[in-house]
Amino acid sequence: MLSREYLREHTDDYRDALKRRGATVNLDRFLDLEAERRRTIASVESLKARRNTASQEIASLKKNKQDASAQIEAMKKVGDEIRQLDERLAQIETDLRAVELEFPNVPDASVPVGPDDSANRVERTWGEKPRFDFPPAAHWDIGEALGILDFERATKITGTRFTVLLGAAAHLSRALASFMLDSHTKRGYREILTPFMVNADSLTGTGQLPKFEEDLFKLQGEKAYYLIPTAEVPVTNLYRDEILDAATLTQSFCSYSPCFRAEAGAAGRDTRGLIRQHQFEKVELVKFTMPDRSWEEHERLTHDAEAILQALNLAYRVVTLSSGDMGFTSAKTYDIEVWLPGQDTYREISSCSNFLDFQARRANIRYKTADKKTGFVHTLNGSGLPLGRTLVAVLENYQQKDGSVLVPEPLRPYMGGMERITRA
Repeated sequence: MLSREYLREHTDDYRDALKRRGATVNLDRFLDLEAERRRTIASVESLKARRNTASQEIASLKKNKQDASAQIEAMKKVGDEIRQLDERLAQIETDLRAVELEFPNVPDASVPVGPDDSANRVERTWGEKPRFDFPPAAHWDIGEALGILDFERATKITGTRFTVLLGAAAHLSRALASFMLDSHTKRGYREILTPFMVNADSLTGTGQLPKFEEDLFKLQGEKAYYLIPTAEVPVTNLYRDEILDAATLTQSFCSYSPCFRAEAGAAGRDTRGLIRQHQFEKVELVKFTMPDRSWEEHERLTHDAEAILQALNLAYRVVTLSSGDMGFTSAKTYDIEVWLPGQDTYREISSCSNFLDFQARRANIRYKTADKKTGFVHTLNGSGLPLGRTLVAVLENYQQKDGSVLVPEPLRPYMGGMERITRA
């Protein structure tokens, strides 16, 4: 959520930001409501001042044994006007919030301008792509040949975009989670395990509601709970409606969780394999920081996600998303794209975003300094990393000519010393 002061005083700047994003919102509706809100507040304050003056007059008349009935009757009418205006003001606030929640964040000036991913900018690459003396296979063929990925039975159990991991694949997924959590906690993150269901207020705070409800799984029952699309939601809402001691910031969390996404806007995309699933697991990184440190923390968070790929010796590149490709809540996003030889392309494996105070305003997360100054914290998050896509990268990059897959050395202690995955 953006500040009303910014929207009022920098309207043309925000119109320009919307153009850069390719977004359409009812900004004029906001401006009309905001103007009415300010007029209504002024009217209420004027009436209350009038009432206070009249109250003193009435008190004086009564003290002097004079008739104050006319003044009392007039003040009843003023009281009715105030109540009516207060009711209107409450409705204006409701309407304003509904409009404001549809407004996307402002792209940072360093974000490349463009309509889609064609304008994304490659910032750096790392590692060497593996060379093979055979045609490298895609992970779905590797997994089925080894008997460790079963897409057909998952479809029978549940439906499309689900997978059963068997034997070494299940073990490898568990090893990746432990390796990632251990790596991040050594780098200063605090591990946290949250509920995997959240309420609507939490999803509103991080920006999934109301705009992206179709991408969520809502549970049927007495209470309106949703399955989380990412641990970003419960971890960020840990401090919703709270004021943090500025001296405790930056706070960094890492969290394992399953993630559930309807993928309503991705019909027909990545229908094979593990790339785009309705259910997957991930280790998420979340930061709460002071405004003057958020860009520094954004770089640090991105490097922390990269460190996992470097440890696994997986080639990747870092891309800055364009204004038209970045997420609704983000001011700037780096995508980390890992090389997948079986598909002969880079694929996104992590998005590391700085939201500035956008989420904190929605979730009302503030800080207080030693001299009692308050403000909204800045929030950041990134995947560090999704287990499924990392498993895909391991299978495709470490595949061998005989159909087996080498286990990256850092993962071997987590897999009981297993060095190679072969068909059981």
